Amino acid sequence: MSRSLKGRPSLRIASGQGFWGDLQRAPIDQARNGPIDVLVMDYLAEVTMSIMQKQKLRDPSKGYARDFVEVCTELAPDVVEKGFKIISNAGGVNPVACAEAIVEGARQRGATGLKVAVVTGDDLLDRLDDLLADGVELKHMETGQKLAEVRDQIVSANAYLGAGPIVEALELGADIVVTGRTTDTGLTLAPMIHAFGWDVADWDKMAAGTVAGHILECGAQSSGGNFTDWQTVPDMAGIGFPIVEARPDGTFTVTKHEGTGGLVNRGTVSEQLLYEIGDPTDYITPDVVADFTSIHLEDEGDDRVRVHGIRGTEDTPFLKVSAAYADGWKATSTLVYAWPDASKKARAAAEILRQRLDALGLQFDEYRAEILGLSALSEIEDQDAPADLDFGTALGKVARRAHLALFRNETSQA
Repeated sequence: MSRSLKGRPSLRIASGQGFWGDLQRAPIDQARNGPIDVLVMDYLAEVTMSIMQKQKLRDPSKGYARDFVEVCTELAPDVVEKGFKIISNAGGVNPVACAEAIVEGARQRGATGLKVAVVTGDDLLDRLDDLLADGVELKHMETGQKLAEVRDQIVSANAYLGAGPIVEALELGADIVVTGRTTDTGLTLAPMIHAFGWDVADWDKMAAGTVAGHILECGAQSSGGNFTDWQTVPDMAGIGFPIVEARPDGTFTVTKHEGTGGLVNRGTVSEQLLYEIGDPTDYITPDVVADFTSIHLEDEGDDRVRVHGIRGTEDTPFLKVSAAYADGWKATSTLVYAWPDASKKARAAAEILRQRLDALGLQFDEYRAEILGLSALSEIEDQDAPADLDFGTALGKVARRAHLALFRNETSQA
């Protein structure tokens, strides 16, 4: 049953999910392939909240990652037997309903007595008008655009909460903590604060826990799943997700369960550290501002990397808000062309389609044609690419939904 994390000389925190739709077996394998103290699971990308909000609008009982409930149902007896904690932001825009489903799943498995905590307060959708009336402009971080300009189109708005509410839930004895939009890093930092009794104004330790969370947040990316030297990664099909062995002094080791595929070394960890950080000296979270240039990595061999020397400064007085708004309609169509001259045919078809759409008077905000597998990302024509088979795809965004039917008619095939 519930076992305290406090007073332990170290804490093994395992990543079980890096995004909604990640490997369903990963958290189960993390819980059963070796010892762990905490299982953290990140389900929320920025666009995920708007998707979940649409689901909740159609059905008020939805709006969370239902596959997380399946994982918790499967692992409920393991939590009871082994005493590890589960922390996840899978609650999306309906964390209470998510927690209720977990309780019911555990009951069906005979795992009684589990304490499931819910963190709420991040959802600002019903408070936007009050915030705007109070003079809170909510400007776009990069463009400076004011939220008021698209207020009527907003479909979701959630503040990124930090580790604090999760720590409180753990202090209350929670076995499973379900949150809405919390930071990815806060999921990992919270059990460290709770277990080691860290002062939340000790900025270096807050930064250390934040960096640990950043390494774990994308699942197997830091254990070889997204490595530049992917050819050197053994058994990618059986890849082991990363684990952080945290210590009270703020140092930690990145590793994975023995006998699993994948790779943990300075290269895999370094590449994950560079993921989505912006200014490396100014990584802002609700808990701390971490300096990623202070990080030291030591490759200890055998899939173990020691991380230390991390520095941080005081957190800002603000929280970031992730808001999504409806902005027209998009249509996508795919056409297939075979050898000979497949790429030339595809380019010609894209231009013909554009001209036909113009003739119909369809004014798209954006029109893009890509040849899949042939410089679609770099937009640099590769004249040496093989021409056995290419796929041409056209995408468009338009303000009126009725125009989509005309687009489909021009690109449909029998």
